[in-house]
Amino acid sequence: MGEQSLSQPKPQPLSPSPPASSSAAAASTSRASAASRPKKAHPSSDPSAPNHPAKKPRPALSAPGRPLSADGEVAAAIRHLRAADPALAAVIDAHEPPAFHCPHRPFHSLVRSILYQQLAFKAASSVYSRFIALLGGEAGVVPDAVLALTPHQLRQIGVSPRKASYLHDLARKYATGILSDAAIVSMDDRSLAAMLTMVNGIGAWSVHMFMIFSLARPDVLPSADLGVRKGVQMLYGLDDVPRPSQMDKLCERWRPYRSVGAWYMWRVIESKAPQPAPAIPVGPLTLPAPDGQLMLEHHQHHQQQQQHQEQTVIQMIDPLQMLPGMG
Repeated sequence: MGEQSLSQPKPQPLSPSPPASSSAAAASTSRASAASRPKKAHPSSDPSAPNHPAKKPRPALSAPGRPLSADGEVAAAIRHLRAADPALAAVIDAHEPPAFHCPHRPFHSLVRSILYQQLAFKAASSVYSRFIALLGGEAGVVPDAVLALTPHQLRQIGVSPRKASYLHDLARKYATGILSDAAIVSMDDRSLAAMLTMVNGIGAWSVHMFMIFSLARPDVLPSADLGVRKGVQMLYGLDDVPRPSQMDKLCERWRPYRSVGAWYMWRVIESKAPQPAPAIPVGPLTLPAPDGQLMLEHHQHHQQQQQHQEQTVIQMIDPLQMLPGMG
């Protein structure tokens, strides 16, 4: 059998360098071969290079528009709403224009909002008056003073332990610099909502009311507010109360003055609320019994109806009464 090449190959003697012409030809062939192969994409440090992924620009935060408390701003809003929405124009004609003015600083307004939460207007006013007295007047409503109040002191004036924790959380965020009156006034609506809802006890509805009535922001739509939703239902003759998710589309034409549009929806609710029944019934009367008992019962029934209807009106208006500067 012939010898097989199982052993290591013997080293070959080094050959002399090829002639220059041969080297040039080989180099030319190598370059041509490399050119025919697809090039691998390498990341470039030059941002202007075409293969460098473009950086997404950060969304610009819009500064808040002119407040509705500025001269002529409410008049401009009414002109816009009257032209943009004929149905709303009739409501505008039936009511005096709103006035947006808040006498309190943002911190004070937020404290007041927390104190009024989930209370009837009369009870909330009483608690608020005692709170102001505890701090020595409205000028004393500052973060350090609120932080210094103990839960026991607050409980003695009618503030629940939960609300006391809300007040302390708000005051603490002011004291640590997370929030400030200056920052709140200068923030755009979206950033402000994100910051304020970080405070325990302050939700989206409270933020919307604060932005409309304390900061006089012009384009805030409280889409979850039942009163505004019912007003939109009445305004446009809808079969059902619109869902919060439908409100943006329904009220799109009110931009950039949706705050004023919402204000008029509360007026619609007030005007459509059941009117108190007359104390003396109108129409054919049933002859009273000799002792007048039948007439007395009839009169008492009407009084009960009147009280119930008045209470219904109060409940619908209550969220507006708790806020200052409504006009």
